[in-house]
Amino acid sequence: MSEADPGLFGPSSVTWQVHGDPMMWVAGVRALYLQALHPRAVRGVMQNSDFRSDAWGRLMRTANFVGTTTYGTTEAAEKAGARVRKIHSMLGATDPDTGERYGVDEPALLLWVHCAEIDSYLHVARRSGFPLTDAQADRYIREHRVSARLVGLDPDAVPANQAEMSAYFEKVRPELAAGEEARAVDDFLLRPPAHPLLIPAREVLWRRVAHLAYAALPPYAHDLYGRPAPKPATVTRRLRATGTLLRRVPARLRWQLPPKHILRAMARLGPGARPAPYKLGRQGAILDKPGEGGK
Repeated sequence: MSEADPGLFGPSSVTWQVHGDPMMWVAGVRALYLQALHPRAVRGVMQNSDFRSDAWGRLMRTANFVGTTTYGTTEAAEKAGARVRKIHSMLGATDPDTGERYGVDEPALLLWVHCAEIDSYLHVARRSGFPLTDAQADRYIREHRVSARLVGLDPDAVPANQAEMSAYFEKVRPELAAGEEARAVDDFLLRPPAHPLLIPAREVLWRRVAHLAYAALPPYAHDLYGRPAPKPATVTRRLRATGTLLRRVPARLRWQLPPKHILRAMARLGPGARPAPYKLGRQGAILDKPGEGGK
């Protein structure tokens, strides 16, 4: 391994392996569904962007941010975080019922977005067959106190393991609701705008992704949206089948898609930096490294 900058996480982190998995796209859609259930958080999105016309752009910007902070250099990750913090500092939203004006960078809102995202990545990865022990799952959540810092949160105020993450969701549940904005997100995810020639592909491919992401939500989210989901065992089978299918696509082919964060990281650090699930079998030594992922 060269002496090149490994970035904020590095090739020995759990994050490095998990974020190279193709099921992260399903997880990202699940995160959107979950994030939309916090009225104050989703209102900030809807009042500051034309979500319906730029949702693809928003999804790709989020994917680019995750890719940069995971596989980019420390400098690139810090710059990406600074950009996000600057943009958030300039944006606000108005509660239509009370007239209250608030910033989208309120810690409580940033924490909700962070936890919904990290929980979705972890939940979909594990449920679709990605091999993670409980210790590695805890490690993954703890590593993402780093990404929480990048968006402006105090790392010590962010869940550091599965138990703390579960407690957080239990605490915030009374604040959740499927309001008008959440319905708009749900409608978009089911029927995103597409060129007429692409509508058949949307119906065949995208709707399967959206339905699977929705099905992977916790039961209380299904209750709030008011749409049923298949039984949990059926959802798990579908997640595993989808994960098995996508993981059969050669990684080098998948990683050729822009913006090619993983390929650039391997070019910088050497072929040994290639993310792969089998490397988690060697995580014993990694988990004992006190500084890994906590820079």
